[in-house]
Amino acid sequence: MTTVGASTMFFHEYPVDIIFDALTDAGCDAMEFWLETPSFWLKNLPTDILLDAIHTHPAIRSVSVHAPVLDLNPCSVNPDVAEISIRWACRAINIAKQIDACAVTIHPGRRTAKRPASFADKERLAHYLSEVKTCAAAAGITVALENMEQKVNSLLPAPHDFISLLKKERWLSFTLDTAHTFTGGNGGAAEYIEQLYSRIAVVHVSACIDGRMHCRTKDNADVAHVLTLLAEYGYAGPLILEIEDLTFQPELSLSKKIEIMSDETAWVRTFFD
Repeated sequence: MTTVGASTMFFHEYPVDIIFDALTDAGCDAMEFWLETPSFWLKNLPTDILLDAIHTHPAIRSVSVHAPVLDLNPCSVNPDVAEISIRWACRAINIAKQIDACAVTIHPGRRTAKRPASFADKERLAHYLSEVKTCAAAAGITVALENMEQKVNSLLPAPHDFISLLKKERWLSFTLDTAHTFTGGNGGAAEYIEQLYSRIAVVHVSACIDGRMHCRTKDNADVAHVLTLLAEYGYAGPLILEIEDLTFQPELSLSKKIEIMSDETAWVRTFFD
């Protein structure tokens, strides 16, 4: 059964228990927990506090994890940066196992220079995925690779590149990011869904408006089209509203964030009722 929720980073300034309270109050029954949520990340990753919040908020039926990406790049030309990025992806997988998460979302990395990816960059991506595969198999956790926006240094710059990789890496699942599919004007969302529907573990739901990523979704025609397609294909996994609070002015209060998330959650659910 489809669940609808949000990324914890929308409530980044609050403690873990308050974030769970806020999502429950907004009518969410899913959550994507970013390890980089400050009240968790900056306090030595207190998994016991996270577990307690999960157990005391039963309305949140589905919890997925987003591996760390800030300041990290598993395909960096700097071997130290690449290695620590891989280690954090594996640490996210192990934490996901501890909290019984449904999936872990990872990013594919990027070429360090703002130039098209080279053969060496593709080799670094292959090494990264090999290491993550080993960690995922040992933990018994689903790992989902997220499609990224089109940029010059992307390792998987077009839908067919991403789709080809997942068809080769059969162990990998897929996190579909709607906003990322709207860049480049290539209509990639339909291609991703048609080719990889059975591999989708998580969907990140947000809009791209005037080139600005991760905007709110309600009544956005592009997002509505993607949600309609997912419903037609019978998607039944978590739908995670990945909305950037900096797209709002002025700064939002907690009550206003809950109000926005409640409105967004109710709108997304209309496509799956």
